[in-house]
Formats: sequence, C-alpha cells, structure tokens
Amino acid sequence: MTAQLASTRLGMLTPSSNTVLEPLTAAMLADLPDASAHFARFRVLKISMEDDALSQFTNEPMLAAAELLADAQVQSICWNGTSSGWLGFDTDRALIAEIEARTGVKACSSILAMNELLEKLGAKRVAFVTPYLDEIQTRILANYRAEGFEIAGEKHLGDPGNFSFATYSEADILELCRAVAAERPDAITIYCTNFRGARLAPIIEAETGIPVLDSVSTALWKSMQVAGDDPARIKGWGQLFDV
Repeated sequence: MTAQLASTRLGMLTPSSNTVLEPLTAAMLADLPDASAHFARFRVLKISMEDDALSQFTNEPMLAAAELLADAQVQSICWNGTSSGWLGFDTDRALIAEIEARTGVKACSSILAMNELLEKLGAKRVAFVTPYLDEIQTRILANYRAEGFEIAGEKHLGDPGNFSFATYSEADILELCRAVAAERPDAITIYCTNFRGARLAPIIEAETGIPVLDSVSTALWKSMQVAGDDPARIKGWGQLFDV
C-alpha cells in the first residue's frame, strides 16, 4: 500500500528549547490528514535584553534551518517565534525576505501574522499576556504603541525562560487572560510560542466575546494561507481561523 504524501506541507522554524509549539501545531492539524507541519530548530536558551540573548536571533542560524526545511519541499516557512515583538517588526520582515531569497519558499512569521489579524479585526485596544521579563514586556508594549495601538491591559510573569515558559499550566495562563479580559480590550494576545495558550482561545472567547490571538495559532493561520490552503478548515481552536 502506497503512503499518501500530505498535499500541504508547512515548515516551522522553532526555538531549540521550545517544547510547546510542535505538539500544539500537530493537534490543530490532527483533523486534516492532507496537511502536515515540519520543524527545524536553532538555539534559543533565554529571553532578555542581554547581548548573549539578543544574539540568538541573528538571521544566519535561522536561514540555515530554513534551508533544511526547504529540503522537505514545504510550501511555506514560518518563523514560529515572537522575537520581533521586542526587536522590532522590521526584523521579521527582513528575515522573511532572506528566507525567500535563500530557499525559494514563501515565508511568514507568527508576529507579523498576529499584527495582520489585529488589523483585520479592527482591534485598537489590545491586551498582552506573556511570560517575559519586565524589560522584554516594556519593549513589546512600546513597539505596539508606536504602531498606533492602545495597551488595554497586560500581564507578564517575569521569567527569563525559554524552556521554563512551557512549565506554566493552561490554568495559569487562563487566569492571566481572564484578568486582562476584565479591561474589555478589542483583542487578547497570548504572546509566546512556548506558552500553552492555543487551547484557551475558544474558552475565553465563549466567556467574553473577545477575540484571542495565540502566537502558535497565528503562525499556523498564516502558514496555511501562504501554502495556498484555507485556515478555516481548522475548527475548534478559536475564531482567528475564520478571519
């Protein structure tokens, strides 16, 4: 019996210490046997504004990982991480251009996808839930203010991570989401791809009516689009897949 190759193959660039985004992405695709996600890692061990942490996000290791993904004949390559939130959104734009030039594969990023969804939703007052240090959270909020967004609420855990971000339970993150939902933002972002937020979107949306944009989910939403597939085929993971 001949095995059937998935017709939609999605490439994901993954921080090396991330243990959340791969199983969550697989779970979101579980009902789509014709779609598969494939992952390549590069080293990320902590998140801070220190030089050794910032240097983890230079493009060359990411481009080398992208080249390996291209060997699998993926139809999209996504940077499934949130670093442009504090480094500046142009870093993702530059990375996407370099991936496409190096591999010939269309590329995207979790955070540029999130920003696109915020625009599509008309969300101006946004709440942010993250595990990050104060210095990282401050930069993220400043970058969104510079883009014209109002910060309706924020919660962060002050953790330098990156591996430790995965140790927080869905119940922990749900509590943070409910706290910022009380400020009635136009949207809630769960801003870390090693954070167990994707399953919470339909729960919070049912309770509050507020759209929830989880960064693992936004990466998959855009990856499907870029690969020429319809993200609306993904059901039960929040309203963003229907935007």
